[in-house]
Amino acid sequence: MFKMIADNRNQNSLATKLRRRRTIFFEKLLAPLDKPVGILDVGGTEAYWMMTDAAIKDGIVITLLNLETTHSSLPNSISISGDARQLKFENCSFDIVFSNSVIEHVGSYEDQARMANEVQRVGKRFFVQTPNKYFPLEPHFLIPFFQFFPFKLRVWLLMNFSLGWFPKTPNKTDAAQIVGSIRLLNKHEFSQLFPGAKIYEEKIFGLTKSFIAYSGWQE
Repeated sequence: MFKMIADNRNQNSLATKLRRRRTIFFEKLLAPLDKPVGILDVGGTEAYWMMTDAAIKDGIVITLLNLETTHSSLPNSISISGDARQLKFENCSFDIVFSNSVIEHVGSYEDQARMANEVQRVGKRFFVQTPNKYFPLEPHFLIPFFQFFPFKLRVWLLMNFSLGWFPKTPNKTDAAQIVGSIRLLNKHEFSQLFPGAKIYEEKIFGLTKSFIAYSGWQE
């Protein structure tokens, strides 16, 4: 049942509907900009951009940055490898730095701060989304309030059950690595990472499911 809510591959899921809404929001910000526009998508995929008009517009070049290069078939996208915490670009190299559900995966709060600083350094504008820690359903393991369970309990559960997007992982070291690789952010922490940015709250049933920090845009 929870996968029906959270599965971006399902066109009728709530997650897909939220993503479409987010895409419309981003494209409204993008539309007034003079072309050409260079977008750096930190941790992004071509599949995401194929849902947008940006994927087919002239004058928009999308650079997908991941730890390893990925397949890129769109004529206006390229794929490169890199570390979100240490981007190998000069200041203001891109018109936009975009990132969707990535900053919660880069490590400790210090690592997240390093990524946030790099996003703000490299981009003239940015648009960064992350799940809300206090939304009841944890978005990766798909168990209500899983993020608040003791660490050892979370590891034990993953060692004994398939949870959300993760198969059962009997090896304790591997399970601990998976559980520890996700650090959800609350609004205060997220705002501190992007001082001065506007924070948009994506809501479901009146509850904030995720946050978007954005800055440098004319509205």
